Order: sequence, then C-alpha cells, then structure tokens
Amino acid sequence: MEWWWRPYWGLVVIIMMEVGGHAEGGEVTYDGRSLIIDGKRQMLFSGSIHYPRSTPEMWPSLIAKAKEGGLDVIQTYVFWNLHEPQPGQYDFSGRYDLVRFIKEIQAQGLYACLRIGPFIESEWNYGGFPFWLHDVPDIVYRSNNEPFKFYMQNFTTKIVNLMKSEGLYATEGGPIILSQIENEYQNVEAAFHGKGPPYVRWAAKMAVGLQTGVPWIMCKQTDAPDPVINTCNGMRCGETFGGPNSPNKPSLWTENWTSFYQVYGQKPYIRSAEDIAFHAALFIARNGSYINYYMYHGGTNFGRTSSAYIITAYYDQAPLDEYGLKRQPKWGHLKDLHAAIKLCSTTLLQGVRTNYSLGQQQEAIVFQEETGGCAAFLTNYDGHNITVQFQNISLKLLPKSISILPDCKNIAFNSAKVNTEYNDRIITLAQTFDSTDSWEEFKDEVVNFEDTSLKSNGLLEHINATKDKSDYLWYTIRLEHNFSSTEAVLHVQSLAHVAHAFLNNIYIGSANGSFTTKNFTMDIPFMVKDGINNISILSVMVGLQDSGAFLERKRTGLTTVTIQGDENEFYNLTNYEWGYKVGLLGEELQIYREENVADVVWCKYGTSINQTLTWYKIFFDAPKGDDPVALNLSSMGKGEAWVNGQSIGRYWISFHDYQGNSSQILYHVPRSFLKTGENLLVLLEENGGNPLQISLNTVSTINVQKDSSDDQIASSFEDYIEMESYRYSY
Repeated sequence: MEWWWRPYWGLVVIIMMEVGGHAEGGEVTYDGRSLIIDGKRQMLFSGSIHYPRSTPEMWPSLIAKAKEGGLDVIQTYVFWNLHEPQPGQYDFSGRYDLVRFIKEIQAQGLYACLRIGPFIESEWNYGGFPFWLHDVPDIVYRSNNEPFKFYMQNFTTKIVNLMKSEGLYATEGGPIILSQIENEYQNVEAAFHGKGPPYVRWAAKMAVGLQTGVPWIMCKQTDAPDPVINTCNGMRCGETFGGPNSPNKPSLWTENWTSFYQVYGQKPYIRSAEDIAFHAALFIARNGSYINYYMYHGGTNFGRTSSAYIITAYYDQAPLDEYGLKRQPKWGHLKDLHAAIKLCSTTLLQGVRTNYSLGQQQEAIVFQEETGGCAAFLTNYDGHNITVQFQNISLKLLPKSISILPDCKNIAFNSAKVNTEYNDRIITLAQTFDSTDSWEEFKDEVVNFEDTSLKSNGLLEHINATKDKSDYLWYTIRLEHNFSSTEAVLHVQSLAHVAHAFLNNIYIGSANGSFTTKNFTMDIPFMVKDGINNISILSVMVGLQDSGAFLERKRTGLTTVTIQGDENEFYNLTNYEWGYKVGLLGEELQIYREENVADVVWCKYGTSINQTLTWYKIFFDAPKGDDPVALNLSSMGKGEAWVNGQSIGRYWISFHDYQGNSSQILYHVPRSFLKTGENLLVLLEENGGNPLQISLNTVSTINVQKDSSDDQIASSFEDYIEMESYRYSY
C-alpha cells in the first residue's frame, strides 16, 4: 500500500462499501452545486454500458465490476430502431430488454441515467432512428417539423410510460435519477435556421411535461431551456465546458470519452488512465459533481447495428473491454480516483471554493467548510516535477498532474501516479478450422437484368430501395451493343461504401470508400464481347450515417456509370433502364439459421481461395470454461459472421490501416450464443478469404510490468478531431 493511502485506508473501505451499496429512490432535485437525491447532495461517478451491445447474461457481471470500480450510476441510451422496428410494433426481448437491464442496475444498488434521445448518434446505425421514418411524408428529422415531432413524442412517451409502469423512476423507488432528451443537437442546430431553436424548446417542454419526477438533461446544448440542464461531452470538460446556462443548474459531464470510436482503416485511439483521471479531477475541482465515462464498457456492434464504417468492436479500450474484462490500469486507476474524491465529497459539495497560484503553471483549488472541513486539488500543468509550498507544507507535484488532498494536508491521489498493476490480454487457441472435410460452401448468385422485377430508368438511391433491410443492392443492366473495340473501361461513381462489379457473371473488380470520403470511383478495364453483355454491380453499405443535419435527405448508392471503349466509343449508362434486387439469396433464405441451412445445396469446400459472394459453414464445439470466446477471422476478407443464427457482426479484414494492419481481427462470440454440443458457424464472404485459417480462441488477461516499448502506435487526438469534422460535414 502506498504511504499516502495509509491515513485514509479504513475510511476508504467504508466509503467504497457505502457507494453503490443501496441507491434508494426518492425525490431528485438540483441546485447550482449538484443533484440532490432524497434531500442529500450527491457526488456521482457514472459509466456508460449499452444493453444491446452486450447480452443479458453479461449484464450482472458488467454492472458488478462498475460498482466495484466506484461507480454510482449506469448510463445508457435507448435504441429506437431496435424497440420500434415498425410503427407501433415494439420489441423489448433478449438484448433489447431495457426493463430487465434497469432492474439489474437497481438490484446491484446503483442509480441509472436514461438517455432516451431518441436520436442518439452513438456510432449506431442511422443514429438510432428506425428507417421507416424516412418514408413518412414531409418529414424533416430533428426540426420543428410536425411529422417528426409526432413520432418522436410517441416513442419518448412509450419509454417513459414503460419505466413508470415498472416503478423505475427514483420518485417511485426506482433507480432512474436523470433522463436525457435529444443528443448534441447544437452540433447541427444552425443548419435548420429558424426551425432549430423552436424545436429545442418544444423537445424540452414535451419531455418535462411527461412528469418523470426526475431532472431532464440536454448534452452539448447551451440553450437548453429551463428546467432542463445543459451538460458537457468531450475529453476535457474541465477546460472546455462553459458551465451551466443558469446559476441554479449543476455542472454535469455526460460523456468523458475513455477512448474513441474506431473506423475501418484506422488504429484505435488509446487514451491513458492518467489523462482520463487528470481531466476528471479537474472537472470536480472546478465545481463538477457528475462525471460519466463514455464508454465504461463499449461492447459489440452485433449484426448490422454499427454506423457507417464503424468496426464491430466498440470502445474496446474502455475500463471494461469488449469482453467485459478489466483493462488495467485504466479500471483500477479510476477506482482510486473515485475513492479519493469520496473521502472529501461532503466538503466539496458544501464548502466554499477558492483558488490561487502556486507558481507559473501550478494552481491550488481549495474547498473550505465553516465546520473546518478542507479539501484541495493541486494542479501542475508543467511537464516537469515541481515542488510547491501549500499551507506551510512542501509537496512534490508530478508532471501534468492533479494531486487530491482530502484534508488539505495529505495527498490521497495523484492523477499521474498509477498504483494499479498493468495487464495484457491473452488469446488462447481453443480450436482450428483447418480441415477441408469440415467446411461446406454455397456460392450465392450473381443477379442479371432478366432476374429482376424492379426496374427503373436511371440509378436508384441505395437505401431508399433497400429500406435498410440489407447492406446489398444489385444494379443490373443488359447491353445489346456491338462494340467496335474488344477492350473497354467500366467507370462507376458511388456514394455507397463498396462496389463489386461482374461482367456476364464473372467478377471483374471492386472498389470502396472510407470514413473520411463521401464518395469513391471505380475504373475497371475489361474485355467485351459482341452481342449481349450483362453488367451487374453489387452496391454495399457498411452501416448508415449516424449524424449530421437532414439525414433523411442523404443520398447513397451509384450515381454515374459509363463505359469507355476506344476514343470514339463512349456510353453513359446512368439514365438507361436498370434492374434492381435487394439483398443476396442466402440472406433472403436466412441460411445462417440451422433450421434453414438445408434450403440450399451446400457443396464440399473447394481448394480455391478468394472466391466472391460465398457462404461457408462449419460445426464446432464450444470451448470449455467460462472465459470469453472470440473468432480470429484474420484470413478472411469482408462480410458477416453468424453463430447459431445470431450475427456477431460485420468484418472487414481486408481494409488495412496505413501500416498494412486490419482494424479488427478478433470477433466476440458471447457465451450465451453457444450451446452444448454442435454449434453452427456461417460466414458470408464478399470477396476473398480463406476459412481454413480461422480459429476459435478464449480471451483472458495477465498482469504485466509496464514497458513503454509495448505501447501501440495509435490514432492521435488530432485524428479524432479530424474524424469529427468529417462526420458533421456530410
């Protein structure tokens, strides 16, 4: 035990037992200093855990580890497109069981913050909107638009009434102490001109009118109308937050990003435990009283739930990784921070705050109670060790750090001093799938013009045609020209994410875009034949955009198709008659489900690799033990994987970062997806891949000594700023 903990150890144990021991409901109010629950001021630490990004079987362990880490609150979005897939048809089953999730939070003695939105962004497909909204006549999302407001109010009311019916708001004895309406609207508000501010006022009034008995918040919304509290999102809210828009509202930080979302083609952003702790401590020192870590557990974007170009693993660098394992030292260092803050929370919430200089880049922020209680935060912004004099005590401050003195005498925590052991993730091979006798394959069909029932003069918009029922849309055309040249170039411009081209059922090439590009082009030389030529282009989306103004107007899919023969031979096919088909045959038949697997003829696995549009299946036994399970798909190209009929998400191994590495090769298979005996693995491979090199693994951790040489080269803070600018420029 470090020396500076010794004076406080007994008290810390008591505090850590009390925090989260029982989060009883009661009246929830606030003033300019904090939330007040059942008449008591509260200093609250929270963590985001999204129920559909894990499984009900994982929820108890995740919440227990959050509680053990010193959290008081679990924060989650509500996912409209999961819960209302069709107007008036609701689904709260399985991973979507919001009530069960909230009740598990309550059972473990924690509070809940329910971010209803219902626009959530969250790197979630279409920002959480159900796609049927797109077809509502005259709708304009997130605007002072009557059709949108009608459906938004319907869903918000549905969720609030569901929570009330289960007694889950704090005033009913439940755990929910905060609710959120809208989400970072100020990022796009100006785009709506005069329709923006009235919408904000309407959303606030509508939410408050639902009478939940607990405060409502709007994040990143400086014009949040009273009594709604405006809150901060970001990595440095202690520095960037302008504060509440009323002296009667507390300073709340709804998203302290513990890492950042990762896109295909980029490395993860690795944020250090020290940096998170520094900025959290600074926010508390500057009168903050609620900090939520986004994410505390990121989890998995199962199925087709991730937004455009977002990888399947979500915030894997969070304190609890994708599998729910503690990521050290991040988890432990934040636990120590929470304990130190709790030692002096009464003083922080009731004392008078003053600050004064200890040097050119050193500052003391002191909270003093009339009864004598004193707590201090000593900040060193310098990159070097500094010794300062504070209240006649000589203290050494580490570089770029904050020291917390709960009694203004002894340092209980320093943000730059990590006392938690580091750990590494261990991947243990459980099974290889290298037997050709075990695999079977099914080659999906290439669709030609005569196979289609939907035809149109011109190129249809992709997601308007698919209604987001599939990532895939076939664009097909039949040419009956006699070409004077035998060589030509197919030129395609697309606002989708990927395109695969086929000539007379033969694959001729592919191209793709990226997160930071709005479109891409594909130029493919090919040999033409006299007479009829069938061109089939498979347009692919890898999630829908989750942010930006006027999402309902975003165009996707092919925009231009031409053929260039010799210098005198040019065909612009853009306005020709095209045939269309949504999805693939295997998708339509759901051959990834065991009950449907016999609906097509599977062939013995061949020896050729790099096949296009091929389904692979194999049966396997679940690994023994309780460790999390992951598939290593590093030998595959791009597609989707299912285990016992449940999608574990998209994969895109062939999209490399600047160093030639895949963004993700391990894919989480929750234990609850597995069964005793045979388990069915099905993969849809778009273009390439060798399933014989796939392996099944278990995941665990081991304590290690920190070695700076082990640090990954990661995306920088500047990379994240650039990504955000692209995100809202669409």
